[in-house]
Amino acid sequence: MFNEKRGSMLHGILLIALFSCASFYIAETKVISELSLSPMIIGILLGMVYANSLRNHLPETWVPGIQFCAKKLLRLGIILYGFRLTFQDILLVGAPGIIVDVLIVVITIIGGVYLGKLMKMDEDISLLTSIGSGICGAAAILGAESTIQTKPYKTAVAVATVVIFGTIAMFIYPVLYNKGVVSATPEEMGIYTGATVHEVAHTVGAGNSMGQDISNTAIIVKMIRVMMLVPVLLLLSWWAARKAASNKSGDKAAAKKKVSIPWFALGFLLVIVINSVIHFPTPAITAVNNIDTFLLTMAMVALGCETSFDKFKKAGAKPFILAFILFAWLMVGGYYITKIITPMFM
Repeated sequence: MFNEKRGSMLHGILLIALFSCASFYIAETKVISELSLSPMIIGILLGMVYANSLRNHLPETWVPGIQFCAKKLLRLGIILYGFRLTFQDILLVGAPGIIVDVLIVVITIIGGVYLGKLMKMDEDISLLTSIGSGICGAAAILGAESTIQTKPYKTAVAVATVVIFGTIAMFIYPVLYNKGVVSATPEEMGIYTGATVHEVAHTVGAGNSMGQDISNTAIIVKMIRVMMLVPVLLLLSWWAARKAASNKSGDKAAAKKKVSIPWFALGFLLVIVINSVIHFPTPAITAVNNIDTFLLTMAMVALGCETSFDKFKKAGAKPFILAFILFAWLMVGGYYITKIITPMFM
């Protein structure tokens, strides 16, 4: 019985792996690669297509395998994401990049959650959208989803918003800079881009269109934003525990005892420390990053498989309106914050 159950679970995992392989293949096509859309984004789209077509024909015994990919593999993927970062990266951009990042992340998340309340949005969707806009797009949303344990369709809605506006930003920033609309030094533009563009892939795409100096700074500043995922997830876990306890008994002491530490976030931080101390060969890091991208793609496909279009209708237009407001804030507010902070350290 146990072997039969494990075999059925393996079928679900293999199904997700197959879709993930297809995602990598599609991402390498000329049109998609020019848009800098990562396999993760393609993965959730493929999963959603499957969810709204052949999903009802899937044997129920395969579902645990899909859920395993959406939860366990997701957390492993977040941990391995740390191999993309080192503390030495922080030193390269110095105080301006760190301060701008902190201000952008804090204002975006708190402001987004507050706007979500004013708009009477679903609390989880507004939180996920704000975290995705403020930190690092889909990867941050996946980390937050694993911490608050929300419904898959809410995660998919939040991912869709950051993908749309992150892609728009990737094309707009180079135009604004190259046409002289934005007045900024290469260092300022790099900090501005890294601190405000949603996805890592979008940051790379935008940076490469503006020159190597801007690209290098933008990517490092973006990676510092990614590091901020750890404290955000720890605070999010504390908040979720207090909220759960308050809903049950209103006992604050009980709430403190029920805080669930997102160990994968601490694992992510530990990997960054290891990667900062030990100099691994470049081919080894490349291999780990490829494996990590595949694991995160599997997680995205699995989330997509649990998301039907009628749930998007249920969410309505408000998540996209919120994401647009945050996008406008990142473009305008992020620019002025960069212009104010950067000269202080020149």
